[in-house]
Order: sequence, then structure tokens, then C-alpha cells
Amino acid sequence: MQPATATRPPAVAGMFYPGDATSLRDDLATCLATAAPAPTLGAAPPGLLKAIIVPHAGYVYSGATAGQAYALLAPLAARIRRVVLLGPCHRVAVRGLAAPTVQAFATPLGSIALDRAALDALSDLPQVIASDAAHAEEHSLEVQLPFLQTVLGKFQLVPLAVGQTGAREVAQVIDRLWGGPETLIVISSDLSHFHGYAEARKIDGATAEHILALEQLTSFEQACGALPINGLLAVAKQRGLSIERVAQCNSGDTAGDKSRVVGYASFTLYEPETGTADIGPALLARARNAIAAQFKQPARAEPDHPALARPGATFVTLTQNGALRGCIGSLEAHRPLDQDVRASAVAAAFRDPRFPPLTAEELARTRVEVSLLTAPQSMSFTDEADALRQLRPNVDGVIFSAGQRRSTFLPQVWEQLPEPRQFMAHLKQKAGLPADYWSSDVQLQRYEVQKWKEVPIP
Repeated sequence: MQPATATRPPAVAGMFYPGDATSLRDDLATCLATAAPAPTLGAAPPGLLKAIIVPHAGYVYSGATAGQAYALLAPLAARIRRVVLLGPCHRVAVRGLAAPTVQAFATPLGSIALDRAALDALSDLPQVIASDAAHAEEHSLEVQLPFLQTVLGKFQLVPLAVGQTGAREVAQVIDRLWGGPETLIVISSDLSHFHGYAEARKIDGATAEHILALEQLTSFEQACGALPINGLLAVAKQRGLSIERVAQCNSGDTAGDKSRVVGYASFTLYEPETGTADIGPALLARARNAIAAQFKQPARAEPDHPALARPGATFVTLTQNGALRGCIGSLEAHRPLDQDVRASAVAAAFRDPRFPPLTAEELARTRVEVSLLTAPQSMSFTDEADALRQLRPNVDGVIFSAGQRRSTFLPQVWEQLPEPRQFMAHLKQKAGLPADYWSSDVQLQRYEVQKWKEVPIP
């Protein structure tokens, strides 16, 4: 999928929600103000709020139900920098999941930049297709955007319209985009459609119980967004998330006729908060043992840590007397952290093309450092000067991409290259390009790291 320059304009402003910014803000304030006080939703949150399921009818019908979930995001605005938004296709038949090619989505409140790097990185998945037509008039995603703009402020968007596909295929996409604490997953779906009030309450109550048990839905009669819901529930079950119901009603409770109603509910899903501040010794031991095992040397004790079972991305850096001896790793979490750090260590020791393979004699005088990466975030910039202004020395690791060329520097490289222009020039050279290269096809992502280094070898 090649990025375009266009912006998708709002399609249902003035129908599902007000078309002018002032009235829209007033309606949003009303919807968000209906949120129940935190104590009524439970005591302390059971973990990191990672995903929500919210309805997508007109605000007069389901806005208050959605607003109760969105209000919980407002305190998290500083943390959430990317939103992965999935909803069902209503207007265009699609086989798979449809990704747009535009650069931004607009609402009366302004434009939201798309995370083009994340969308383009999905092009290797056969279930993901490029289709602006699927998004052009789709309301299931659009109605969520003003809420997100209001509670989060600035963020990048990954919008996907879900058509005919399987829950496993949706789960694969969600898992690929999962990221870290900076990424929020939003699933847009209503519940049952056009039953009488009492029957709808019965059907929707049973559907909600399935969702709360993280059980797969079996019919679109339960929820028009059954496929994206099922994809999220599959990943949630695999990753050990917990779930809470925030609100539930139907159109007969809000602004509709009770003889023919549509059901709505909102849910929040929480990721277990497994801190990584104290994981350093466990990672360092595993990295050294993975290298030692290649020489059939005895292993050191490996401290356990619950985060080791979760997906993680690491770089392992080897030094001797302060000089680099190897550095290789993963830029994205695609396997358990335990496996990733071991694989990165072996690659740094034996497969870094800049150095000969490490020898058994060298291992004793080789110092191991492990860097644990956050999920990369795409940068938006107008030109190289703008990109350089945004870089944060000693904080940002940077991924440079231009066509088939790609390179990265960990934040530690700022110690040798403290000036942004110099840092960028060397990064381009590492990708095999001239130091003064720049083009419209340049894409930049940045990430942060936690790092741990073995004590100096006497």
C-alpha cells in the first residue's frame, strides 16, 4: 500500500453527529458527562486500559453509552499516542480488512494523521487490502473519531474496516498492531438490531455475558461487529486481559421506539500490568547464557520474571574494553521476551556482519548490554529540518526508511553523535545512502528503551 496525500473528509457529520464544531463539542460534553463516577465502576483499575468496545449509532441513540467508556480514557491522554480502530463494513462489500491509502481522516474538529508506516507494514498479510471505497461512507469508524479527539487530543490513527474474513485473521492483525502502553485498541459495534424492547434486552444480555467471558460470538445477529469483537477477544484471551462492562442499553432507552430497537454496550479491557523496571538481571542472564550455550559452557542462574512470557523486542550489545563487538536485535515485539533476548544475543555474537563470530576465549571479557524497546511510533514532519527539530537527543531511538533502505540507531548512539543533524547523517549512511540524502519517501519512526549493562569486567 503506497501512501497517498489525500484526507478522507467526514461522511456522516450532520447525520450521526452535529456537522459544526461548536454543536459537536456541546454534544460530546453531554455524552462524556454521563460517565459514572469511578467508584461505581469498580475500585482500582485491574490493569492497564488497553482496549474498548463501543457502539456506533447516532449520538442521540448511543452517544451516552460510548461516552462512559471514552471518559475513562481522558486521564490516559499523555500515554496513548496511537489508536487502532476496527469496525464492520456497512456500505461496501469487502473480503478481508480494508486499509485506507490516505494520509489523514478529518472531522469537524480537525484532521487526524494516520500511522502510515503501521498500515503499510500490514501489506504482507493476505487478509489486508487497500480500499478507500470501503472507508468513504463508513460510519462505524467515523463516529468514534470526535470522541477520540476530545479525550486524547493528538494521536495517530490506524483505521481498518472489517469485511468478510475470519476471527483468526482479525486477531492476527490486532496482535500485529498491539504495541505497548502507547497503543489503544478500539472496536466499534452495536449489538442486536430491530427486535422488540424486551426481546432485545434478553438477546443483548446473553451477548454481553459471552463478551465478558471472552467467548467468541457466533452470529451477526448478536453484534454487527462480531468479527472485530471476536478478533479482539481471541487476542485478549491469549494475552490474559480482563474485561468490564461499563454501560449497556438500547435505543428504546434513549431516543427510539421500543417496538424496534438496537442494542448498545461499552466494555473496557485491561492488560495485566507487569512492570519491567526490575527485569534487567533476568534479561542479562539469559543473553549471556544463550551465548555460552553455543560453546557448551555452564549456564548462570536465571532469575524469573512474569514479563518474560509477554511479547517483547530487545537489542543485545556486546562490548570489549568499551569497544563495540556486536549489536543486533528486534525492532518489533513478535515473540515472547524470553525467546527474543536469547535470539538477539546469539545474533549479536555470531551474525553481526561487521565482526567475526565471537570465540569462546573472548566471552569472558565481553560485556553484555540489553535494551528493551517500546513499540515504534511514526513521526509526522514536513521536511528534514522539521524532523530534526522533533528528535529528542538521548531519548529517541530512530528507524530510518527510504524505499528498500532501512536502518536504526538506539538512543545510546546519541552519546557518540549528540547533534541531531550528525545523528541523522550517520543513520542515512548506515542505510547505504549519502549523508545528505532526503526525499519524500523518507519515513521515520522513533522508540525509547530501558537498558541494563553487566557490571564492568575486572
